[in-house]
Amino acid sequence: MHSPMTTWGAGDYPLMGRHLQSAAEAAVEAAAVGPSDRVVDIATGTGNAALLAAGRGGRVAGIDFEPALLRLAAERAHCAGSDVQWLCGDLEALPVPDRSADVVLSVFGAMYATDHQAAARELARVAAPGARVVLVSWQPGSVLPAMGQVLNAYLPPPPISSGPPSRWGEATALAEILDPHRLRLTATSSGRVTLRFSSSEEAAGFLIRTAGHVMREKDRLAAEGRWDELHRDLRRFVEQRAKHHRDHLVLPLDYLLASALETTNRPLVQDAPGHS
Repeated sequence: MHSPMTTWGAGDYPLMGRHLQSAAEAAVEAAAVGPSDRVVDIATGTGNAALLAAGRGGRVAGIDFEPALLRLAAERAHCAGSDVQWLCGDLEALPVPDRSADVVLSVFGAMYATDHQAAARELARVAAPGARVVLVSWQPGSVLPAMGQVLNAYLPPPPISSGPPSRWGEATALAEILDPHRLRLTATSSGRVTLRFSSSEEAAGFLIRTAGHVMREKDRLAAEGRWDELHRDLRRFVEQRAKHHRDHLVLPLDYLLASALETTNRPLVQDAPGHS
């Protein structure tokens, strides 16, 4: 993979992305993507949801701010014979026109916006009247948000934001984010991605390897003599959170699958980033 521009490209996110395929399938199914639907997949990563939507006949644009991931998504599309438009852009300033999508998807993407309201405003801006918006986000207290508490002792402080990403994974909080932009939450359900490992050491290695913001700090932590300490702490974390099943460990990653509807007769948002 080419040199990354962001932390999302610094680790082996494509490996994690393969494990997240089932969540993308759930999102595309919930959105009921059909032939000729105009679909925007926000923070597409390696293109899981975008490719599934294209396979159902949608006219799809996949957007991400990490070019290295977009190149992998484009390679996957080429191999699959799928026609997807890949665009580099930030989820708080999407490079697509107003009201240009019948379906807006974001699978573990919009939740990582620094400014939650700006991200919600962009979801609403690109949504055509009556558009279906489907979001997948990690639930508060689930494995990956909880892992962040372990990592805090080792990583630089995150950018100041309007709230933790897992706000998007709780129905009441998500409604508070979406409602001001006339995106009405219509359905929520819980889903789970299940990871299986032979040992807590293998699991900790996977979690570190696939976390770009951790891998970017590897040289510094190694120089400080703390890299092995980080591994030990994550092994303990896995042992606390995983379930033992015969000869392997099962690590459950719980998420919220949320569907929202763009309500009609709304005024067009003025002076929002990304207008065209």
